[in-house]
Amino acid sequence: MYDVIIIGAGVSGCACARELARYRLNICVLEKEEDVCCGTSKANSAIIHAGFDAEAGSLMAELNVRGNYLMDQLSRDLDIPFRRIGSLVICRSEAELPGLQALLDRGRENGVPDLSILSRDEVKAMEPNITDDIYAALYAPTGGIICPFELNIALAENAFTNGVEFRFNTKVLNIEHKKDFYELETSDGVYEARYIVNAAGVYADVFHNMVSRNRINITPRRGDYCLLDKSAGAHVSHTIFSLPDKLGKGILVTPTVHGNLLLGPTAIDIEDRDGVNTTADGLSQVLEKAGRNVKDLPLRQVITSFAGLRAHEDGHEFIIEEVKDAEGFIDCAGIESPGLTSCPAIGERVAQILTEKIHPEEKPDFCGTRECIAKPSDLTREEYQRLICEHPAYGNVICRCETITEGEILDAIHRPLGARSLDGVKRRTRAGMGRCQSGFCSPRVMEILSRELNVSMADITKSGGNSRIIMGTSKDSL
Repeated sequence: MYDVIIIGAGVSGCACARELARYRLNICVLEKEEDVCCGTSKANSAIIHAGFDAEAGSLMAELNVRGNYLMDQLSRDLDIPFRRIGSLVICRSEAELPGLQALLDRGRENGVPDLSILSRDEVKAMEPNITDDIYAALYAPTGGIICPFELNIALAENAFTNGVEFRFNTKVLNIEHKKDFYELETSDGVYEARYIVNAAGVYADVFHNMVSRNRINITPRRGDYCLLDKSAGAHVSHTIFSLPDKLGKGILVTPTVHGNLLLGPTAIDIEDRDGVNTTADGLSQVLEKAGRNVKDLPLRQVITSFAGLRAHEDGHEFIIEEVKDAEGFIDCAGIESPGLTSCPAIGERVAQILTEKIHPEEKPDFCGTRECIAKPSDLTREEYQRLICEHPAYGNVICRCETITEGEILDAIHRPLGARSLDGVKRRTRAGMGRCQSGFCSPRVMEILSRELNVSMADITKSGGNSRIIMGTSKDSL
């Protein structure tokens, strides 16, 4: 019997887990995949939104602005990369200027600081590669970029080191409300908890509707992206948006914290809750619309494409509350953009709801910081030489494109909630994210995983489940 079970190990679920880990509570996170950050949190724009887009007075607006404010300290505490590069929303004609003014007014009402509308010449001075037919732009200096993988993993690691349990490969099949607790039937047996936090992304409505007569509906909204090589990363220095429409903020062009250039996403409603395949039409939209805002995009430098799903709730609003006819069941549903930005504030909100009900004691030994990870790229030459002398594996480069060493991969495997698959290593170290997209390093990473986990090469997967790399070979021969 747990005090709290959290369904879902994306950024929202892990942010909730970290906040609740401040208290003397028995907490467990259930995740149907083999690792954290396997759903919406792994495939998004990696943007920290300023907060001018959400409707004034909405929970989405409140938590966006609060989450943006919290991100500086959170990135320092958890040792994750975060940069405030600012964002620009552009318009191409005087007729579109009222749309920018409306965003400016809304942003100020939401409490976003330092917003301003810039002239064509001011924008061109900041972004020489912006489209020549620009008329004006809304500038939000508090906009930023982050690595969603590292944020999600860091939140989970910090929760884990403060006592939160994580159960992977555990799919929730049914939830039944008993007299004063919940019984969860899963693929790994039955779990019981006094309180449930439903942070299941595109599946959150499924679990809500198991316990409540008041139905909610979430539509998976697919977004296609193109990622360009680091040689294209300096093509723009801010996040470039179009004026938003009813489907969202449109196709953006942005640098990433690791030096790439990202284009996307589309906004295509689908039925398949696991439908993360890209389409030719979707990618064509990305390239065409991105080219309207930024000229001379070096499209020959595209190294990969991918798609992610947003959990679009019919009312286009975050649902973070105790379900009225299911006491103890806390929804954390409809978390689409700006969910990544809002996640630390979402964690605070859920923790507030639960602590007001449970009144738990605070842990005097809670540690909100994460041990720094050795990254050779951040060291001076002398520091790197000392590291190699102490740990020779840091001198063995495994991924040439991203210059990732064996030492970093060993750290990723043996850290709390360590990597167990190729994608797990990739999300923690970037091995395989470079120009060759793991063409060179994947066999070497597999060898390290096999050795360190003491399993056959035939058991190493790309992303858990049945995604084995080596097929048609007996395990005993490897």
